[in-house]
Amino acid sequence: MNPSLALGLYIAGIAGLFYLDRDRSVRASKAVWLPIIWLSIAASRSLSSWFGMGPGRGTAGQAPPTSMLDQVVAASLMLLGAIVLLRRGRVVVGVLKANWPVVLYFSFCLVSLVSSDFAEWGFKRWVRALGDLIMVLVVATDAQPADAFRRLFSRIGFVLLPASILLIKYYPWLGQGFDDFGEREYVGVTTGKNVLGNLAFVMMLAALWQALSLFRNRKAPNRTRRLLAQCALLGVGINILSIAHCATAVGCCVLGVGLMLATSLPFIRNRPAAVHALVFTVLVGGGLISLLGGRAAVTETLGRKSDLTGRTVIWEIVIPMAPNPISGAGFETFWLGPRVERIFALVGGPQMTNEAHNGYIEVYLNLGFVGLALIALILGQGYRTAVRAFRRDSALGALLVAYVVTAVTYGISEACFRMLSIEWFILLLSVVVASRTTGVAKFSPGSRRRLPESDFAAEANWPSLVEVTGQQS
Repeated sequence: MNPSLALGLYIAGIAGLFYLDRDRSVRASKAVWLPIIWLSIAASRSLSSWFGMGPGRGTAGQAPPTSMLDQVVAASLMLLGAIVLLRRGRVVVGVLKANWPVVLYFSFCLVSLVSSDFAEWGFKRWVRALGDLIMVLVVATDAQPADAFRRLFSRIGFVLLPASILLIKYYPWLGQGFDDFGEREYVGVTTGKNVLGNLAFVMMLAALWQALSLFRNRKAPNRTRRLLAQCALLGVGINILSIAHCATAVGCCVLGVGLMLATSLPFIRNRPAAVHALVFTVLVGGGLISLLGGRAAVTETLGRKSDLTGRTVIWEIVIPMAPNPISGAGFETFWLGPRVERIFALVGGPQMTNEAHNGYIEVYLNLGFVGLALIALILGQGYRTAVRAFRRDSALGALLVAYVVTAVTYGISEACFRMLSIEWFILLLSVVVASRTTGVAKFSPGSRRRLPESDFAAEANWPSLVEVTGQQS
């Protein structure tokens, strides 16, 4: 098919998905467009790359080059997001109090730079990392957080997943590339097959949540066409996973879908305590497989070597190089300086990397054991509040539980707890939204009104500026 014709057909198809999924009952504010744009860029490529203005590849051990265009766009989105949050001041304070482990983690990231050899660069990265938190809070503090959550995933999934298929099939110079071993890989709108696989599985779980919710609620407005749109998105996601060959994403997708389908059974749905037993069984089962020597068989089944395609070699090299086992090298600064050249010399060949390919080791290298403890605290609180959300809304709660549990497993082979990572953003979003939908996050005593159990009453309309940045305080 001619690429131009294919482009026209795909644009029509994407417009059709938006048309099928339209729902006038959704009352999320216009401010949700800010995290939609932010996550769309993080999950694909920078704007400078799309326009052929990318800064190019950096030198090993040196701070990677940045683009002025990307910096301006990121700063603008963060500024608009901050304005929205200022308008919602009391709600934001309540959400941050409820999510104190997240606040403590970001605070420690800043403090860790005191002893870093590259504090200036680390501080710039920390400021940029605040953008993830700002966008998460924009979604979570919306007057209708569940609607904002739904709209975020639908709008990103309807665009990025079909666009990835389009680029792979008809614009291979954009949608295909070569990995470090010289083998062809399919990247779609992203920068690598692992990122593409991660994007697909995250959007698939969200589509499954909406499909299950619509399937149960026979009185939902425009139920049939909305269900058709979400099922179409699931189909596109399956197609992407089959061609991306990202073993980690496939494994996490199977785990997440399994948890969501299992928790949709009446036996578990009506007994929320059974969720703990289910998750415990999954985690213990995975641990026993590893202890009994079954990890090699599992990884080879998923298309990886028993050493996780060279990852264990990297782990053995980088762990002893952590400058400080307590606080690490400083936020996002381990992969700078002369030690990177030593790592490259020891690893050698095409496996040279700028990450540990393990979320927990990556945190240890940058933030030490304190950072690991704080990540564990975030995961623990996220799971606890997700189960609380399950008690009120089993479909949404199942999605939040799946996101938290898959984040735990995804971190074994990918550095996912770092800024501008899809998995990190989704983990933060799940933890914070869970606290909001369960009523854990409450208004401060000076608030004008109390919170309902799950949703939140809309505040009075603000002037015209807020039509762009958000419609509620």
